[in-house]
Amino acid sequence: MSAGFLFSIVIAYFILLLVVAWKTSKNSNNESFFIGNRNSNWMLVAFGMIGTSLSGVTFVSVPGAVGKDGFGYMQVVLGYMIGYLLIAYVLLPLYYRLKLTSIYGYLKTRMGMLSYKTGAWFFIISRLVGATARLYLVVHILQITILDSFGIPFWVSTLIILVMIILYTFEGGVKTIVWTDTLQTTCMLLGLIICTIYLLNHMNMGVGESLEAMRSSGLSQIFKTDPSKNDFFIKQILAGAFITLSMTGIDQEMMQKSISVTNLKDSQKNMVSLAFIMVVVIGLFLYLGGLLHLFAGQEQLTAKGDALFPDVAVNHMPPYISVIFIVALISALFPSADGAMTALTSSFCIDIAGLQRRTDMNESQKKRFRQKVHLLVAFTFLLLVMMFYWINDNSMIGIILKLAGYTYGPLLGLFAFGIFTKRRPQDRLVPYVCFIAPIICFFIDRYQQVIFGDFKIGLELIIINAALTFTGLLIISKPVSDLSQLEQDSVH
Repeated sequence: MSAGFLFSIVIAYFILLLVVAWKTSKNSNNESFFIGNRNSNWMLVAFGMIGTSLSGVTFVSVPGAVGKDGFGYMQVVLGYMIGYLLIAYVLLPLYYRLKLTSIYGYLKTRMGMLSYKTGAWFFIISRLVGATARLYLVVHILQITILDSFGIPFWVSTLIILVMIILYTFEGGVKTIVWTDTLQTTCMLLGLIICTIYLLNHMNMGVGESLEAMRSSGLSQIFKTDPSKNDFFIKQILAGAFITLSMTGIDQEMMQKSISVTNLKDSQKNMVSLAFIMVVVIGLFLYLGGLLHLFAGQEQLTAKGDALFPDVAVNHMPPYISVIFIVALISALFPSADGAMTALTSSFCIDIAGLQRRTDMNESQKKRFRQKVHLLVAFTFLLLVMMFYWINDNSMIGIILKLAGYTYGPLLGLFAFGIFTKRRPQDRLVPYVCFIAPIICFFIDRYQQVIFGDFKIGLELIIINAALTFTGLLIISKPVSDLSQLEQDSVH
């Protein structure tokens, strides 16, 4: 299939997104952009959050990693489920009780202004790194499969895609993204199902037969039982729970959609539904990964890791499957990038610039300020995607989860300290604690063989990071007599 035809499919899909954005962004204002006027349907939010949570990394990197790790990623996913349930019944009640627009507003009164700013900056750094790593992976695949044939440089391809995202998020923000994410999640899941069915038919296998073939090939093992290894199942489940608490529960991008739902009960339905759906959907991605590796073995293909699924879909499947793959791929790309850009714009405007509190600007001036920040965020995305392009690692899922351990750990420690203790830290010292903890974790990770011998630390590094932050806050804190009054103050 020609690259020109595939490129026309990308353009047609983008036009569809613009139509949806035009319809949903009518009469939008800053409140619509930041929090969807608190009027989002919980079922749409839950379904759309599947696409946001998975992204192009799951679509390509999780199936590609089956050849190396089997179904071991399911250990982390079981932890995700625990994390989602904790978010639903611990964090969401707090956010709704305080009527937060930015979830980091909780830190302001609970700990102080510097704690609040520190939490916001750690979110901005975390989401910038994670979202651009995801964006890089999908742009890189589009570059190889389509755009290289037109002689378009990688940086130009990235710029074009970012401009596309800006065009449909510029006005409506969350109000628009709730609907575009629903469309994109639908396309991504259809691509997953159709590619799975094609591979089964092509290899003349039933589901049971394919699972037996995967078992025989060592592709389907889930639980790893060596406690000294970094993929030991208890470590992975715990890490998955804490990663979800961090990358969803205390992440403005994910939570701004959840708290845009009208009431707490519906928002909890959204989160609990997402917990069970994610186990099923990622299970399907792992199953697809097993089929791809069986297919690669039959056809003697050399592609590995992140390159396997694109190679099979574009070069070894019928043209209509290639079209479905490209649509599903860009459907996986946009939810993670558009939501991140909107959330970063929201966090900077609300948490760093204090836009909602400013009395020296009218609504029109505030809107122009927010739009300038949105463009600045997009430019930063471009720079960081180019950084990942120069690094050019073979498997982005490992990089993203590793980086999350460093950047989200302090955030997790801050929120855990605020929720589970009756102490208040010295605000001026909080930034030092939050920056020192990841530095210590870096050295622990780098020299873990010297420190622990054969015992290896993996994704649970995020727990160590959060614990170090929590301990540091404990050292610099003193008891508070009336926490309820602090929370009441934060509402105002």
